[in-house]
Amino acid sequence: MAGKEGCDVLDTFIDSHEPTKRVLERLVDGIPHRDESGPHTTYYPGYRRQSMQKAMRLRDSWHSVEELTNRLVDMKTQIRDWKDEFDVESPNQLRGMLADESFDAGEEDRRPEIAREWEHLQHRIKTVGFAIREWEHLQHRIKTVGFAIREWEHLQHRIKTVGFAIREWDFLAPTEPAEASS
Repeated sequence: MAGKEGCDVLDTFIDSHEPTKRVLERLVDGIPHRDESGPHTTYYPGYRRQSMQKAMRLRDSWHSVEELTNRLVDMKTQIRDWKDEFDVESPNQLRGMLADESFDAGEEDRRPEIAREWEHLQHRIKTVGFAIREWEHLQHRIKTVGFAIREWEHLQHRIKTVGFAIREWDFLAPTEPAEASS
């Protein structure tokens, strides 16, 4: 009986491989990169595609490149303020201060929180900078996608109309040929 249970487990694993693979592909944005260099196959997302999608979302959510530029300036100013306030050059130096100095509980909690926010802002600065540099390209791409969607909708409507005409051809066609007028 134990052998039978082992086969059932193996069959279940084999049957679940394809659905699992599809779920992984969706989780990593549909186009996973596969790494088979280690003892196990690992998947990771296509970072270029993710960056482009983030930049397009930024482009869609801001009214102008000037507003986005102002947000970029605010993020960079916040990082400079932290550098000045704590006299450090990086989030890890800020974290390292906890080992070198003694702080009250509030300050000990605040520094790692600021370090995390600092790292987040550094990442956002790269994404926002990319969106600003590629603003015109992203705008063109959005217009192109919008045009393609409108064209697709128009074609779908035409297909329905033609499909209706074909299905109803016998009903729509005249039953007797028209007589020529003299």
